[in-house]
Amino acid sequence: MWIDTHCHLDAGEFDADRAAVAADASRAGVGRIVIPGVDRANIATVRALAHRIDGGAYAFGIHPLFTSAAHEDDLRGLREEVEASLDDPLFVGIGEIGLDYFVPRLDNARQRFFYDEQLKIARRYDLPVICHVRKSQDKVLKGLRVHGIHGGIAHAFNGSFQQAEAFIAQGMHLGFGGNLTFERARQIRRLAAELPLEAIVLETDAPDIAPAWRYKGRNSPDQVPAIAKVLADLRGIGEDALAIGTTANAHAALPRLARATS
Repeated sequence: MWIDTHCHLDAGEFDADRAAVAADASRAGVGRIVIPGVDRANIATVRALAHRIDGGAYAFGIHPLFTSAAHEDDLRGLREEVEASLDDPLFVGIGEIGLDYFVPRLDNARQRFFYDEQLKIARRYDLPVICHVRKSQDKVLKGLRVHGIHGGIAHAFNGSFQQAEAFIAQGMHLGFGGNLTFERARQIRRLAAELPLEAIVLETDAPDIAPAWRYKGRNSPDQVPAIAKVLADLRGIGEDALAIGTTANAHAALPRLARATS
């Protein structure tokens, strides 16, 4: 079984064929699809979608790109939604949260505020986090350390080996997906090939970060096995061993996911 630990299946790009996309993933051997939220407004959407498709699971949070429109009252709403979801076996954590220092229009102080406050929620309820770390690895890691967070996923990881080791030491797993299929992505491919297998989880970030064979096209969760084949070749291991390992890693990163699967 494969697990897509990060797929925005609720995105508008899937409005025309969402059920078919989920079914294709299941037929491809993707047994779990984790759907992270991006703001308070889509919590109900990702929850309902996770319950509607086979293998669905969900997280929710305020994505850094959505902090410009967020309000402090949204944090209260998130806390209430967490409490209401704790008995839901498909709810796996807080995410997508984090920091983005690539997009210039963002208010950095504002996104740091929402990141810190959501880390407090994760700590309060002992939940893992799914973190957006674009050009922000060190600051995201600092937040995890300050708030005592020791579990979750650094999504679409693209930092240095030193930063990778620091995230791993903090108890985090590192998400790899379509980027590693591009031969020019040398740093990502080196990380994916040389980091401990126990630190790696697979993801698509669909509809974004499409693999090389779908360059500039729509990504989808059924691409996990093909992405995994590239990773297996880079590491010189069999695909079955990689499936077993990355599934165990996803369960370690998101422990509630393991309970939902059992």
